[in-house]
Amino acid sequence: MNKSCVIAVCAAALLSACGQPKQQSEEVATSGNPVFEGWYADPEGIIYDDTYWIYPTWSDLYENQTFFDCFSSKDLVNWTKHSSILDTTEVKWAKRAMWAPSVIRKDGKYYLFFGANDVHEGEIGGIGVAVSDRPEGPYKDLLGKPLINEIVNGAQPIDQFVFKDDDNRYYMYYGGWGHCNVVQLNDDFTGLVPFEDGEIYKEVTPANYTEGPFMFRKNGKYYFMWSEGGWGNPDYSVAYAISDSPFGPFNRIAKILQQDSTVATSAGHHSIMHVPNSEDYYIVYHRRPLNDTARDHRATCIDRMTFDKDGYINPVKMTFDGVAERKIK
Repeated sequence: MNKSCVIAVCAAALLSACGQPKQQSEEVATSGNPVFEGWYADPEGIIYDDTYWIYPTWSDLYENQTFFDCFSSKDLVNWTKHSSILDTTEVKWAKRAMWAPSVIRKDGKYYLFFGANDVHEGEIGGIGVAVSDRPEGPYKDLLGKPLINEIVNGAQPIDQFVFKDDDNRYYMYYGGWGHCNVVQLNDDFTGLVPFEDGEIYKEVTPANYTEGPFMFRKNGKYYFMWSEGGWGNPDYSVAYAISDSPFGPFNRIAKILQQDSTVATSAGHHSIMHVPNSEDYYIVYHRRPLNDTARDHRATCIDRMTFDKDGYINPVKMTFDGVAERKIK
């Protein structure tokens, strides 16, 4: 056998022993978008211990929006539905249109804040709060009445977000109709307490604000976010500001989530999930499928959110794949 034949035989034996080289990398599991079936909007995403949770609005006619479901996952890919965790049989004063939940854990209890009744001046409704021993409920009405019923500074009492600051104070940002207020909650979430200047309601409305406020902290800065445009319109979108204070000023920086003619329209009313001790941020939001103009056809989706070297939020690219599997250690 000549030298070239020996080399060929040895090479073939080596490949046989080690296996053929892979032609492509193994596929990574992703959440897909939407992340679960059904028309769901206004999703509030939060992490409790090692589990991701999403609390959305059931997107339907107001008369049918009388309950909340929620969803949980250990890895962002496989989601479990928890049905009817709160409904109008428990919240006696809520007759219709329960939506936009905001959730938080405090002292071993789980609290779910919500808007109800699409309230106008002189009507009963507004922002309520319910409590449970478990994140999946069932939840019980905490007050038997709205926490905030009245319209202050022109802000309809809806779209509340509860934010815990580093000093253990709990603030609630809320408001529709183009106005946003911030209030401070008392220790058991049964009422409001005045700020140091004696005010109870502070208006913090940024430019172009419509509704859906959200707040998080990163590197000592307050990132305030909100939705712009009409919630039923293709131009619904998300913008943000950065401040040194939870009270602003919130000077609008840029729009970071908006319609994409190749993916979806009406992308907005979002929340953020941040995996502790990491740079992994996920934006949870609703959007409308392309060429679908039905008012209530909104679906919950997740995509990654990143920052540039100066701490500004990069524009979010909407995807059909969603996000990669990610367990919390």
